[in-house]
Amino acid sequence: MTGRERYLRVMSFQEVDRYPFYELGAWGQTIERWIKEGLSEEDVQGDWFKGEPKFANLDKRDFIPLKMSVLPPFECEVFEENDRYIVYRDELGRKRRALKEGAVRGTRMSMDTYLEFFVKDRASFLEIKKRYNPDEPSRYPENWEELKLRFAKRDYPLYLYPNCAFGGLYWNLREWMGTVGLSYAFFDQPRLIHEMLDFITEFFIRVTEKALTEVEVDACIINEDFAGKEGPLISPKIYKEFFLPRHKLIIEHLRKHGVKVVELDSDGNTEALLPLIIEAGFNCHWPVEAAAGMHPVKIHKQYGKNLALLGGIDKRALFGNKSAIEKELRNKIIPLLETGGYIPTLDHCFSPEIPLENALYYFELKRKIAEKRWT
Repeated sequence: MTGRERYLRVMSFQEVDRYPFYELGAWGQTIERWIKEGLSEEDVQGDWFKGEPKFANLDKRDFIPLKMSVLPPFECEVFEENDRYIVYRDELGRKRRALKEGAVRGTRMSMDTYLEFFVKDRASFLEIKKRYNPDEPSRYPENWEELKLRFAKRDYPLYLYPNCAFGGLYWNLREWMGTVGLSYAFFDQPRLIHEMLDFITEFFIRVTEKALTEVEVDACIINEDFAGKEGPLISPKIYKEFFLPRHKLIIEHLRKHGVKVVELDSDGNTEALLPLIIEAGFNCHWPVEAAAGMHPVKIHKQYGKNLALLGGIDKRALFGNKSAIEKELRNKIIPLLETGGYIPTLDHCFSPEIPLENALYYFELKRKIAEKRWT
């Protein structure tokens, strides 16, 4: 069974020889720790989503390298800098303060503090909108014709674009306005929100039409991240009014072009929104964050074959001993082996608290379970 066949069959709850081996990634600080504990620099190189780091022995996926964000990006500008912090303007026109201390391989020790967002009203939206020309030729790679030939011969799943390349509807609004500004705008500026969402939806459809027409695409990720530990950052009412009709349009566009799997990515606890997410047409959800109370077995019992899952393994189980890892995998993977519709991964990236020994044991045990060599 090829990797492509395996992925598509799992996502449609069909029998497979084993589940795919995927993981989301590791923080830079984690990689540094693992190198000190025995990995080589060569071992850790590569994109986790594409299955490239050698030591993890992951399955291959690939992503059409579409550029779905601002073109041209805003010119970055440094306003203030000292030994600990840097205050700067980023590519989306946001002013932010970043902690320099402890930054490793592009990963900071904490999230940046966002001081100012570009979109505050309709005038500023119309200004940033100029940077989202869907017909800009550079949104497609220069070697597009070569890639088309390569993708036509593939035996692995192909996604429409890289993870987070587009974001999603809520994601883009939040990046333009910020969580607080956006939360107020649903009530104070609803007409503007509708206008922005219509634009984002049209932009998505126009940019991706060429790729979907010329290449057979298996899957698409819509990144939203619209939930926290205690639940969604928007109510079901807000989702139903603002997001449901646009998600439907995007997914109808994808389905029309033969995309079989549409994955909704959101950290946090999304349970209150899951019925609407399914109504919108999503048929996979990840990363099923355990720290937010999400549990793949529980979700499967509620929604059955309406929603495949990817993720769900509590990264904190890898902080301690091997018995904790065994318990976590036994409680979550074993019950879903027969039902299908589940690809086990950590519920986010490998964090610095995870020693290399535990990570390697986790990979080994997950493979043994998939290959029916562990009971």
